[in-house]
Amino acid sequence: MRELKTRPIVRCGGGQAAREDDEIVLAGRPEAIAMSRSQAALIVVDMQNAYASIGGYLDLAGFDVSTTGPVIERIARAIEIARAAGIQVIFFQNGWDADYVEAGGPGSPNWHKSNALKTMRQRPELAGQLLAKGTWDYALVDALTPQPGDIVLPKPRYSGFFNTPLDSILRARSIRHLLFSGIATNVCVESTLRDGFFLEYFGTVLEDATYQAGPPSAQAAAIFNIETFFGWVSSVDAFAAACQPAVSHHRETV
Repeated sequence: MRELKTRPIVRCGGGQAAREDDEIVLAGRPEAIAMSRSQAALIVVDMQNAYASIGGYLDLAGFDVSTTGPVIERIARAIEIARAAGIQVIFFQNGWDADYVEAGGPGSPNWHKSNALKTMRQRPELAGQLLAKGTWDYALVDALTPQPGDIVLPKPRYSGFFNTPLDSILRARSIRHLLFSGIATNVCVESTLRDGFFLEYFGTVLEDATYQAGPPSAQAAAIFNIETFFGWVSSVDAFAAACQPAVSHHRETV
C-alpha cells in the first residue's frame, strides 16, 4: 500500500472538532482527514459467507476468495478499534428473500447483472441457497459477530443507501464520516461510498480491510477512483494510531 500522508488535514466544514478530546486525525491519501469520533461510523460491507468463504456465492461464481482470511482479521481489528473508541459500527448484509422477489425479475437490470442470480440460473440446484436470507450463504462470517450497540442492516442492491434506512440512521446520530471495510471494494464498498459522497458524507476506505471481486487490478481501480474522485484512503494501522488517544480517554470516562 502506498504511503499515507499526515498533512495537510481536511476537516468537515473546514472548522474544528466539537471537542478536542473527540477528534481523531487519520493519516490518509490524498491527505489526512480529521473527524469527531461521535460523528463517525465504521461500515462493514457484506462480510458474509457469500463473499468471503469457500463454498459461498463468489466462490461458486468463479471469483477467487482464497485469500480473504487476512482481510477478515484486519476487519475484526478495525471493529475492535472502533468499539473501543466509541465509534458506531454498522454491518451490512446483501441479499434477498427466499423467493428472490426483492431481487427483481427480468424487468430489473439486477436480474440480468447479478452474478448470484446468473449462477443459480446456470445451476438450478443452487436455487434458494445463494444470498437468500436465513441461509449460510447470507450469514455473516463467524469471525465477525455483531455485539450490542452495533447496527445490522439488510440491503437489496450494491449500495447501502438504496432502499435502506442508512441515511436517516446516520443523520439522526449526526454522523458525517464513514470509514469503509468489507467486500467487494469495486462493487458494494465503492457503490456505497459513492452514494454517500453525493449525500454529503465524507468517505474513507481502509484499503487493507477490503477485498475485490475480480483480479487485483479491480482493487487498484476502485482505490484510484475513491482517492481521486470520491473520498480518502487509509489503513487499519493508521486507524489504530489515530484512535489510540481517544481509546484511552473513552475507557477513562465509561
